[in-house]
Amino acid sequence: MTTRSFVAIGDSFTEGLDDPYPDGASFCGWADLVARSLATEASAAGGGPLHYANLAIRGRLFTQVVDEQVPIGLDMGPDLFAFAAGGNDALRRGFDPDRLLERFEHVVVTLRATGADVLLFRFIDLSRRLPGKRVLRRRVEVLNDGVTDVGLRHRARVADLWTDHAFDNPRMWSADRLHLSTTGHRRVAAHALAALGRTPDPTWLAPLAPEKPVPWGAARRADVRWARDHLGPWLGRRLSGRSSGDTRTAKRPVLAPMD
Repeated sequence: MTTRSFVAIGDSFTEGLDDPYPDGASFCGWADLVARSLATEASAAGGGPLHYANLAIRGRLFTQVVDEQVPIGLDMGPDLFAFAAGGNDALRRGFDPDRLLERFEHVVVTLRATGADVLLFRFIDLSRRLPGKRVLRRRVEVLNDGVTDVGLRHRARVADLWTDHAFDNPRMWSADRLHLSTTGHRRVAAHALAALGRTPDPTWLAPLAPEKPVPWGAARRADVRWARDHLGPWLGRRLSGRSSGDTRTAKRPVLAPMD
């Protein structure tokens, strides 16, 4: 069945950080790539262009995504929703997976009740790239188990990023080790399209050549630069109650034809 309208809801993962467009003014990301692919399909099928909105804003916690974006998306009434949120919560001390997953299921039920398809994600294993590995890995496992269960119960589409070990390659990630690179977003787009029953661009799933070993000293110097340039500012925002998305608005706030 051809998709005629698509609304993406979430945080920086769905906004598209760090996959800049050539003009550097905004980010592309997996959701834009999926929208472009669905637009090509819609055009070939006739009947008008795909309409697409991306409501995602970096730094948003789960409750913010649900309270701010879901009502707007519901008013748009698309054929397809993508819903990915909770990753930022898993990085915080007060993480409550039971409460989050209870509301997560309620959101999926609400989105599915409109008759739309719903695309969900099993998160990538970030514990190999960030501090607090043991705690973070367990939190992501709990979230992913919940996503799987909810997807099965309510017939949502689930893109499984957790089991794809290609994301262990550093080239899948930007310099901050938290957001995907251009290559990483293309791989996510391939998983998303496959979950939707489409055939993705095969180059997006092509294996990467293994990274050359980095000498111990060079790796430690890179760790120090990362802590100074990325971890330190992130911790500073947490301590001050600020977010990277405080002054941001959605990049595609209106359901409009995909250009």
